[in-house]
Amino acid sequence: MESPSILTPAEAPLDCDKCPRLCAFRHEHAETEPSWFNGPVPSFGPTTAEVLIVGLAPGLKGANKTGRPFTGDYAGDLLYATLSEFGFSKGTYAGHAKDGLSLSNCMITNAVRCVPPQNKPTPLEIKTCRPFFQSRVETLPNLRVLLALGRIAHDQTLDTLKARKRDFPFAHGAVHDVSQTCRSGEIRRLKLIDSFHCSRYNTNTGRLTAEMFQNVFAKIKELIA
Repeated sequence: MESPSILTPAEAPLDCDKCPRLCAFRHEHAETEPSWFNGPVPSFGPTTAEVLIVGLAPGLKGANKTGRPFTGDYAGDLLYATLSEFGFSKGTYAGHAKDGLSLSNCMITNAVRCVPPQNKPTPLEIKTCRPFFQSRVETLPNLRVLLALGRIAHDQTLDTLKARKRDFPFAHGAVHDVSQTCRSGEIRRLKLIDSFHCSRYNTNTGRLTAEMFQNVFAKIKELIA
């Protein structure tokens, strides 16, 4: 793979203005909640990770507030508890970015780095944020498995890998054999695993249970064993 220095940065700058609607939304909340992070939320975890967990976008009162993916909202409660159970984290998750928690062999990122209104990024915003995600994928030298939490994360991953969506339909628990052609021309084989998003709505409605989520991580552990 090419040196990270000649790629698009893997993390968006804090003053990123590529998406006018998202930029305006961030600034609006910066005025009403000046103590919040209110910026493109960077990925969390070591760059030596074999597993990349891909969420949708920062939650308004979660990552947009705390500055760390899935931190401070219900989705994070389930995700970080599951990561701990399967040995992907060290320390105790306490819902804020200074709780001392660290990740082991996994990284968490988002398909879109800025909080969108109603948690719904537009297709153009998803595409505009793709270079950051692409660089994030390319600059993980040990990457073996990508976990897509929800369809938007699934589609962003496939578009980044230039894979046809009809060949890899989204389904909870599905494991897809995908490949990445790096800008250097190197091809590496990866696994893409799908899961319903660990949102409060999905868990409250029974669309996703803790057991279903745990089963996905059990598959991941088998793949990287």
